[in-house]
Amino acid sequence: MKFFKQALKYGSPAALLAAGSAHAALDLTPMTGAFTSADIVTAILAIGATLAVVYVAYKATNIVLGMLRGR
Repeated sequence: MKFFKQALKYGSPAALLAAGSAHAALDLTPMTGAFTSADIVTAILAIGATLAVVYVAYKATNIVLGMLRGR
């Protein structure tokens, strides 16, 4: 009885996984061929540089305001 309940509980996800393997031949080349790894690295570095600039500007503002307030 326990095996039957487990088969009912996990049977449909297993069937979905088995059915999904039939569609594993999906070709994503048109989407992934539009950009290179150099584009991705450049974008990540640009985001990092932007965050660094924002942090430095925030820190500089705090220092200047601290000097003006006399801390």
